[in-house]
Amino acid sequence: MALDGVRVDKAVALVADLSRNSVNALIEEGRVQVDGVTVRSRSAALRCGQVLWVDRREERPSEGPEGDPSVVFEVVHEDPDLIVVDKPAGLVVHPGAGHPTGTLVHGLVDRFPELRSLPGSVGSDPDRPGIVHRLDRGTSGLMVVARTPHSYRSLVAQMRDRQVARTYRALVLGTVEGASGVVDAPIGRSVSSPTKMAVSRRGKDARTRYRVDERFSLPAPTTLLQASLETGRTHQIRVHLSAIGHPVVGDEAYSQGRSLPAASVSRPFLHAFSLGLVHPTTGAQVSWTSALPADLADQLDQLSS
Repeated sequence: MALDGVRVDKAVALVADLSRNSVNALIEEGRVQVDGVTVRSRSAALRCGQVLWVDRREERPSEGPEGDPSVVFEVVHEDPDLIVVDKPAGLVVHPGAGHPTGTLVHGLVDRFPELRSLPGSVGSDPDRPGIVHRLDRGTSGLMVVARTPHSYRSLVAQMRDRQVARTYRALVLGTVEGASGVVDAPIGRSVSSPTKMAVSRRGKDARTRYRVDERFSLPAPTTLLQASLETGRTHQIRVHLSAIGHPVVGDEAYSQGRSLPAASVSRPFLHAFSLGLVHPTTGAQVSWTSALPADLADQLDQLSS
């Protein structure tokens, strides 16, 4: 495996088949070495010929997150195989850096304790039981969560084969020309800002389809779109719409310094309103929809053509 130039944490995850959280813990405990020297920086890059050593002898499997009844979210559908939730804006999906508690996963585990024993979650990470896709913290809307190993495998395969229909409502800055379009551009980590994504030739393939629902002129030109994912890259819709000159209203990360005058939303105007898939057990095509949350609906009420 060619690891020249690869970050230490990523290299350990690849070689040892560990989640990012597990790798970070090993590094923090001084159990990763390069050429006999303990690694202190996760971002250090490996060089050809170096020896990477990982001590896993005392590793203990995580039991996963504890349930938290204070986490608020709506269950749209539940059956023995899967759960569909309507995630509110502001709620982080799973534990991670800066968010060890109070996530959607903590709320799910409280309501559905059997999830804690579910094997095979994303990246084999026990902190993400049943999670097969995610929504950004500031994005609201529908998510499906696997409830059994069979459902997990089925949903992951459907995601991989692009059989899950995920459609969002997005209000963007400017007047989008034409009735519909496709953005087909690879997305990768931003070189100038590692916490952001960007259209990049070195990125992974990404396709977003969009359709114009309505155009507004006051208080400034904006367009209400339906955006559908053909792939599921991090921040995909936000990056793609920004790349064609129409950033999502309220999206400070990708707004290019533009904003809607007197905007009432303090988060990206992006809502996952439609979700469709093949049921893992019955084989039936099933789908769900979610109305715009109050904050986004109020913003629309302030616009006029």
